[in-house]
Amino acid sequence: MSVTSVETIAEALRPLTERPEEAAVLCDIDGTLAPIVERAEEATVPEATSRLLGRIARRYRVVACISGRGAAEARRIVGVGGIAYAGAHGAELLLPGQAQAELVPAFATWADRVRDFALGKDSPELRMMRVRIEDKGAIMAFHWRGARDEAAALTQIEAIAAEAESGGFFTHWGRKVLEIRPPVQIDKGQAVRELLRRAPVRAAVFGGDDATDLDVFDVLGGLRSEGAIETAICVGVRSDEGPAAIVDRADLVVDGTPGFVQVLEVLAG
Repeated sequence: MSVTSVETIAEALRPLTERPEEAAVLCDIDGTLAPIVERAEEATVPEATSRLLGRIARRYRVVACISGRGAAEARRIVGVGGIAYAGAHGAELLLPGQAQAELVPAFATWADRVRDFALGKDSPELRMMRVRIEDKGAIMAFHWRGARDEAAALTQIEAIAAEAESGGFFTHWGRKVLEIRPPVQIDKGQAVRELLRRAPVRAAVFGGDDATDLDVFDVLGGLRSEGAIETAICVGVRSDEGPAAIVDRADLVVDGTPGFVQVLEVLAG
């Protein structure tokens, strides 16, 4: 699919822009709002993008960021307080005005075990390789982007993944990151379904760049088929490392975070 022109984006988004009080604007953060960086903790959403989201939040019924990061960390990075955040791939929900995220109860019971397992794998060898461990609350992540020898680091991470699975944990592979998760079925799509259950809308758009965002594509398509929403628009943010399905299954395709800014500009009016 070719990259979509601004004019085509504007036409596709017309069901939202004409009746924003009945619409939802949903998006991923890393790779969609914030450029991918070597160290996940250094990711930032450009100030101009945050301002656009703030404008959008004042127009649309639901505006939310759906992230693999913890919900509080997602809010810190995005820097917009008046929107919702679904964190930890849907395990956490932080609504506007809330001081603390809601955690799926089944995740909460496993949080300490996941953390203990991951921290128990920390070692001088991994540190020498520059493998980093990120605490996402009930999820722990091993990052090897920028490791001294990424291939050797991956070998070590694969061994950790095998041990985690043997120990009853779920694992998830992302772009040069392994997540250790509680053995509880959860995904970004479930978070979107819950958000729209609490605040029903007529139309919704979602932008994402990675495999976990395809779950939202599935849910929005399902809600449209069920008649729960009339319009569902999936925006694929194309990148060198992103899965082909993000482009193949999208209604609209844009190039990287600058391309998604064009979507936000149309929505902001």
